[in-house]
Amino acid sequence: MNQVLVFKTNLLNEQHVQQASKHLNKVKGIVQWNVDLQDCDNVLRVVASPFCTIQSVQNILANAGYWCCELND
Repeated sequence: MNQVLVFKTNLLNEQHVQQASKHLNKVKGIVQWNVDLQDCDNVLRVVASPFCTIQSVQNILANAGYWCCELND
């Protein structure tokens, strides 16, 4: 069963999203993802398998030169 992880990010524009996509698209545990640049938190939503953790998504974005923190309900 897949999980949905939601993060606040510093992805501010389409160029940032394209840069991050190079890293996010390589992760086998991520089924799909998107960034809402219209949201004040530039929300990243990740649909992932259970073995893809919050920390792993944070590390992936850090490797791309960005940050994210989990948004709770």
